[in-house]
Amino acid sequence: MEVAVLIPFLILYLVIRYFAGDHETASGKDTRRFASGIELYKAGKFREAYDYFDTVLREYPKSAVAYAYRGKCSLAEGNIHSALYNFTQALSYDNTLSECYLEKGKILLSQQQYRDAFREYDKAVWFSHGNNPEILRERGIARMRVKLYRQSSADFARAVELGDEESCNILMQPPFYGVPLKKINSLKSR
Repeated sequence: MEVAVLIPFLILYLVIRYFAGDHETASGKDTRRFASGIELYKAGKFREAYDYFDTVLREYPKSAVAYAYRGKCSLAEGNIHSALYNFTQALSYDNTLSECYLEKGKILLSQQQYRDAFREYDKAVWFSHGNNPEILRERGIARMRVKLYRQSSADFARAVELGDEESCNILMQPPFYGVPLKKINSLKSR
């Protein structure tokens, strides 16, 4: 009997906690908090943005967003080792940042570390829910480098479905010759 009386109060308590709680992630808060530095990066002021995020990291040493943007600034300035370090640090604090996996994959692909690049792209696809055509295209390229043509053509085809023209161009060349595109077009015509 006592349990039956307490259950409605417990449910009411849980509902109030849910609606009164803060549902924004730490990365979401940091993205808002560091908007001025992000704007510097987007404006192409990489040195200023790097200095901004370097200063921010002294105050917020566990900010994945600050590490990610400092890594992007390093990459834009051609310092790939610093960029790799920053992306790795960012992922150690928030392993859901698909952009960091994407950038790490690009660096590894440029260094001809195709299997490692593929692993990074695979994680990026997972955390982007397979809805980012650039990530799919890059993973397709990494798979192509290790001769996994069927899987790479599937990545390119999905990227084309999402509107990626570069993937379409890749599929029109050897070894694909547009075969997956014929499948995509037949599905769209139904």
